Amino acid sequence: MKVAVATTSSLAALAAQEIAEAGGNAVDCAIAAAMLTMNTEPGVCALAGGAYVTVWVPGEAPVTIDGNVAIPGKGLPEGHRHKGGDSVVMEYGGGVTTLAGPESIGVPGSLAAVDLAARRYGSVPWKRLLQPSIRAARDGFPLSSACHYYLRYSGDTIFGRSRDGHRALHDVDGELKSSGAMIVVPQLADSLEAIAQEGSREFYEGGLGRRIAAHVSDNGGLLTFADLKSYKPLARESLQVNLAGWTIASNPPPAVGGAVLGAMLLAFEKSPVSGWTPDSLRQLIEVQRWALSYRRDKLEIADDIDAEVASLLADARSRQLAMRWASSSTVHTSAVDDSGIACAITASSGYGSGEMPAGTGLWLNNCLGELELNRSGLDASPPGARLPSNMAPSIARRKQKVMAAGSPGADRITTALHQFFVNYMQLGLPLADAIAHPRLHFDFGNGRPVVATEPGLDLPSSNIALREFPERGMYFGGVGAALFDKQGGFNVAADPRREGGVFCSS
Repeated sequence: MKVAVATTSSLAALAAQEIAEAGGNAVDCAIAAAMLTMNTEPGVCALAGGAYVTVWVPGEAPVTIDGNVAIPGKGLPEGHRHKGGDSVVMEYGGGVTTLAGPESIGVPGSLAAVDLAARRYGSVPWKRLLQPSIRAARDGFPLSSACHYYLRYSGDTIFGRSRDGHRALHDVDGELKSSGAMIVVPQLADSLEAIAQEGSREFYEGGLGRRIAAHVSDNGGLLTFADLKSYKPLARESLQVNLAGWTIASNPPPAVGGAVLGAMLLAFEKSPVSGWTPDSLRQLIEVQRWALSYRRDKLEIADDIDAEVASLLADARSRQLAMRWASSSTVHTSAVDDSGIACAITASSGYGSGEMPAGTGLWLNNCLGELELNRSGLDASPPGARLPSNMAPSIARRKQKVMAAGSPGADRITTALHQFFVNYMQLGLPLADAIAHPRLHFDFGNGRPVVATEPGLDLPSSNIALREFPERGMYFGGVGAALFDKQGGFNVAADPRREGGVFCSS
């Protein structure tokens, strides 16, 4: 079987290649690459976070496996409350306030999601899928420039909280290691080896789970062993929309990322563009403002998320946009194979809690503390409910073509993907050019709307403030796409904004 993969790093692309050569399909290769990125991108992502896996097998409905972080607290006395969490202010991304420490930790779901995907769709044994990650953890891996960039802001304030974590990222003088320096996280390889041998139950029901729960509980957090034991990944039919003859399947509710992306795509399906002129860029800003306003004002606080998503998509189809106006870090892997199977995996651990239970080598998420996304904060409830998410791993089909695509980038995930799909599907740009093309992103800033832009766009005049970046950068996401065309073969591309890696079977 032949496979093409776009992922976060060249190391992860090599992991996908190794599994392809062992007979793996698109799902196997995507899992191997995603597991490696989750364990070798300190600061940017970690295994003890959340993930979504979208899979589309020919002849079947597309499915998204929800492994997002859940609200903790099962088995605790009624009325038990957080004491507050540790507020951290960083200059990252123009200024971020987040909560770190034990109280910010939600119930991790990434491992459960990829495990279910492997059992349902994969063909290579689980132990084999984890071998590249185990080897990288034991031998060491280079600190990527994206990780180094983020850790310049968070290396001490967040990732200096645990002794093992600080030692892994800092030199003998206590300085953050340089980009490209080799990183060995103590005991990480041992934890991954145990997961390879025992399966994900080691993390959720075994010794690792007990150590994680004890660490959080002993230090004042709400995560319990009962939370871990009861966690289940949820497989749902993906949300589907159309653009330029393509059917695009993405993350359904209760996540918000797929709905926001779908709404923006539908708006452009109704009013297609033929090029990025000032008028079409004004339309892009209008659509982003509408969709992101709806996300903020409706979706993130909805009691009935399905009803709100239905209303959002109905508005997009009817072009009633004006009527609705009023993070975190992620990694992504896309894979397709020549049987037509496609798999897209996006994972996040928030900004990171900084907590690493002794002897595990596993950094824990701070998804309860992502205040711009989890609007309910530390008092979110009930235990077991999934937290909101912008992640939108997507798969598109048109006739003999299938493409997996996705992006990291917090609230820029949906706007990056939207512009990529328009560039490729409506404007007909080559895959790599569609990814590399300059982007813009509408943001609410600190209560004042602002449009962040990259160089190279012929912007319209506007009363909205501009934040002009001097060059393309990781702020605007990191789209990776892998395409298989029965007539034209494979095409794969990773975003120049990040250090992405690609692999394509010869």
